[in-house]
Amino acid sequence: MIHTPRGSWALQLVATIVAALLTAAISVVPAAAATPSLTLTPNVDPPSPGVGPPVIFQVSGSGFPDSVAINIYWDSSDVALAVSTSTGTFSGINVQVPTSATPGTHWVTAVAEGTTGTAAQAQFTVQANWPQFRYSQLHRGRNPYENVLNTSNVGTIDLDWSYATGGAITSSPAVSGGTVYVGSADDYLYAINATTGALVWKYQTGNSITDSSPAVANGIVYVGSTDDYLYAVNASTGALSWKFKTGAAINSSPAVVNTTVYIGSTDDSVYAVNATTGAQVWKFTTGGEVVSSPAVANNVVYIGSYDENVYAINATTGAQVWKYATTGKVSASPAVSEEVVYAGSQDENLYALDGPTGTLVWKYAAGGAVESPAVTNGTIYVGSDNGVFAWINAYTGDYIAKETYSSAYTISPVAVANGVAYVGVSNGNAYAFYLDVDGVEAWKAATGAAIAAQPTVVNGVVYIASEDFSLYAYDQNGGNQVKTAPPPPDPSTLRPNPELESAQ
Repeated sequence: MIHTPRGSWALQLVATIVAALLTAAISVVPAAAATPSLTLTPNVDPPSPGVGPPVIFQVSGSGFPDSVAINIYWDSSDVALAVSTSTGTFSGINVQVPTSATPGTHWVTAVAEGTTGTAAQAQFTVQANWPQFRYSQLHRGRNPYENVLNTSNVGTIDLDWSYATGGAITSSPAVSGGTVYVGSADDYLYAINATTGALVWKYQTGNSITDSSPAVANGIVYVGSTDDYLYAVNASTGALSWKFKTGAAINSSPAVVNTTVYIGSTDDSVYAVNATTGAQVWKFTTGGEVVSSPAVANNVVYIGSYDENVYAINATTGAQVWKYATTGKVSASPAVSEEVVYAGSQDENLYALDGPTGTLVWKYAAGGAVESPAVTNGTIYVGSDNGVFAWINAYTGDYIAKETYSSAYTISPVAVANGVAYVGVSNGNAYAFYLDVDGVEAWKAATGAAIAAQPTVVNGVVYIASEDFSLYAYDQNGGNQVKTAPPPPDPSTLRPNPELESAQ
């Protein structure tokens, strides 16, 4: 028989009881509640346009009570309802970015009904881009998302900031992700903070960047230089991704469509280049220098040449679809709208050509070499080198109105946004005109030299590049408006929309 000391047995009994009590105590402590959280996909987008499909993002959440109704707010407005699952999640709730949502930070809040303080919040940035020459590969020159500057307030804008480069700027600025990209005759491609005007980075090419306007896509900036190269530069860091050599200087602006970059060269050719690798996809040779920038629509590249023709080229194969002969060099860039190609020529005519066939629809005698036109709402806005800025009926080619400067002046390509047209003039002034009051000036600003580049209008700012070596940013109150993110709303103050709930 084994004898256990009484003291040792007592200690073991006490230890057993204590362990049991601790285990029981732990078992009755409830698990810590999960912290509610939201995911917005995407969390940066432009406002919904006034005309056309709305801009939609999706809201997903986790960590909410199970099987409860959840109100989703845009700022303080109840805009959608969700019901959490048995695990306290929800996903794929569509929310429209309001047409009136101004650029900057907005808050999305999800509040669980019937609870106290169960809510989650996430930031959404309203931000539009002007990512390439003439806004998009269609070259209509129109920003459909501008909702800050309009006919009632454009006359009050003033200089916010300016940035001086080391050479004349004839490259039109591109704006993407809160950064302005512009080339200069000082051989550099610049990235400038769109809000502050501070330099982000600059990249040196082998010669001047003259007229070739940057295009931004997939985190890369594409631009041509007079050193014969097309460059692809990382948009965030300014590091070179690749460069592609043509046979002569590049004054054409690149158009980026999906995985291909299209650009012209003064070696008489049009190139298609793989946007990721820089490898040549195809080359099409014309009979003259190509300084015109390509417009791309319906898998066709439209571009002009110094050989006095407008070309339509298959975007995939590089085969000619058609060509139309003018009687002058075609240096301006075509615009495409409703399967009509609008192309200006140095023979002083603006041509409207049928996109699929190349047949003439009409032509308008401008009285001077014609710049790249802007097209919106059935009207064409175009300048020429005889100092005339004209409004033209897009369907008939009939003259509507005009603004005349000195015949010695040249008008830049036109930008259009929210009822206002913006142009630069070789007298050094930038102008804004009301679209609904033909020929009436709304605003002007003076730079120190000629303006050859198209203005860029986005997020309530007008960017003007000048041959006085500087890039200018004009906006409301000269930049004195509040630019800091607003605080999130207090979820306890948000009130459900009864109409929204009854509709559900």
